[in-house]
Amino acid sequence: MLVGLDPVVWGPISVSLLVSLTSTLLALVVGLPAGIALGTVRFRGRSAVVAGLNTLMALPTVVVGLVVYALLSRSGLLGGLDLLYTRTAMVVGQTVLVIPLIAALVNAAVEKADPRIRLTALGLGAGRARASLTVASECRNALFAALAAGFGRVFSEVGVSMMLGGNIAGYTRNITTGIAFETGKGEFAVGIALGVVLLGVALALNLAASLTMRRAQ
Repeated sequence: MLVGLDPVVWGPISVSLLVSLTSTLLALVVGLPAGIALGTVRFRGRSAVVAGLNTLMALPTVVVGLVVYALLSRSGLLGGLDLLYTRTAMVVGQTVLVIPLIAALVNAAVEKADPRIRLTALGLGAGRARASLTVASECRNALFAALAAGFGRVFSEVGVSMMLGGNIAGYTRNITTGIAFETGKGEFAVGIALGVVLLGVALALNLAASLTMRRAQ
């Protein structure tokens, strides 16, 4: 099925890659600067914000799916946009899911950076924003690891995809919802083929993160 480019298998794979990459990049736009700011700026209530992010990292995907579903449903605040059961809804849900993860991991990486980097940048005349970016550039390998972790989180989740995408064949069915659907009707060969791809992507992400962290040492 994989070698023969069976659409029953490759359709969900393409949806997973498209939706997961889009949501990860969108989450990076928000989570990266938030994590950098949180790791370099000290303010009242910072500990509570960090604790909140760490808590949201473990938030069940079905809870995120439920909240976004309530917003996008016909009677919800954003119901007029008619986004429910679309790939856009899946992207929205997965982006919300992974923003806290990326922000928390980036914050942890920046916090561990040598404080002299920021002080040196400030001493050379850099502004606060520029100094924060300098610190982040020194932690770029850890930031890549955070990006890989974020992609892995959304690529393997099922709750958000099922609740917001509706598991529509050829449109919103991705790898995880496809596995659940195909095995549910006894098509174990399709489920196994999709599972092989899921495991392969997870292995590739782990290898990339491991290589990156070794270079950082």
